[in-house]
Amino acid sequence: MTGLLTAILASAQAKTHKNDICNRVGVCTSVSNMQILKDAGGNYGEISISSTLIPEKSDEEFAAIAQALKETGLPITSANGFFPGDICLVGPNADQERALRYTEIAMRRAEEVGLKTAVLGSGTARRIPDGFSREKAFEQFADLCRKMAPIAKKHGVTIVVEPLRQQETNFINSVLEGMELVKAVKHPNFQVLADIYHMTQGGESPQSIIIAGKHLRHVHIAENANRTPPGTDGDDFTPYLEALKRIHYRGNISIECGWKNFKETLPGGLAELRRQLSKVFDTK
Repeated sequence: MTGLLTAILASAQAKTHKNDICNRVGVCTSVSNMQILKDAGGNYGEISISSTLIPEKSDEEFAAIAQALKETGLPITSANGFFPGDICLVGPNADQERALRYTEIAMRRAEEVGLKTAVLGSGTARRIPDGFSREKAFEQFADLCRKMAPIAKKHGVTIVVEPLRQQETNFINSVLEGMELVKAVKHPNFQVLADIYHMTQGGESPQSIIIAGKHLRHVHIAENANRTPPGTDGDDFTPYLEALKRIHYRGNISIECGWKNFKETLPGGLAELRRQLSKVFDTK
């Protein structure tokens, strides 16, 4: 009997730990598209902090947006577009006070709508001004992030720094550079994101995902040539997905791309991403 019970428990545990990544697929989009996303089978929506949580506008204005999100019935678990471009995060005009005030409101509102992950991309806001020391900019940004992380923790949110291609910013352009910041901040609520579009644009290999390991908490994806949804040009993402499998990745994966016709092309994009995920993760 003891042996049988052990076998049953082991089987149950194996099922519990099965990676259901095909059920953790979402899309970065606006509030107005959430019903379409839900109808197409998306598991969650990813919104914009600056334009949806509107941290520098009144609670009354935000209340209407929060209600609209609630009415869709779709989980809103992550958000990108953290800071607007006019908030300088590094350089001689860095405004840490404004950035932290903004973060306080953003994280409070994130908690209100159920957000768990806040993507810190904000390429314009973090751009290093010409002639400014890169080392000084790194320390400024790390100092800011050390102060942002406890605010996020207070509201049950994890901030993930998003490495961006060089065309969008001159600071933190790879997952490995993002990891340098994570190590400098040293806080459990400050981790890293891997955007497979930005990785392929910059020629960064899947090995960076493996190096990031447990610090990788969120993923974005789009095809390389024109930032299109999966299935448009036929991009094969499996080398990057294999790396995710190798680190036992259990976070979400958001399609972040341009859409020619969101309603018509969304189902195909979701289906192709899930097809490749299923192939790699063997989720049948």
